[in-house]
Amino acid sequence: MRALVIDDSRTMRRIVSGVLKSMGFETVEAGDGRQALDVLESGTEIDLACIDWNMPVMNGLEFVTSVRQNREWRDMTLMMVTTESEQGQIVRALAAGAHEYLIKPFTPDAVRDKLQLLGLVDLEESA
Repeated sequence: MRALVIDDSRTMRRIVSGVLKSMGFETVEAGDGRQALDVLESGTEIDLACIDWNMPVMNGLEFVTSVRQNREWRDMTLMMVTTESEQGQIVRALAAGAHEYLIKPFTPDAVRDKLQLLGLVDLEESA
């Protein structure tokens, strides 16, 4: 499976990509929502997008909204991975079409737990 990691922090992209790679994902990275849309528009197949909220050019909520408006991308799983921890922000992201919400800082186990909930990682792999 292929994951798109969207964050304006190169370090955070490396961390999230590393966690996903350890679970068998191939990863593609983007520094903001616009770059991520460019990846999708190029025809790259993505199963999971891990999205930061606060980014220049196009933020994570705008990216989620754009993805949900395109029928071709409707099967993509969207997970916010952000420092935004207010209940209202979580509700907005989920209402816009995100499937899950993970608050930074996080552990690799927390990422695995969310992906198991989403059916993207098998339960046996967590042993």
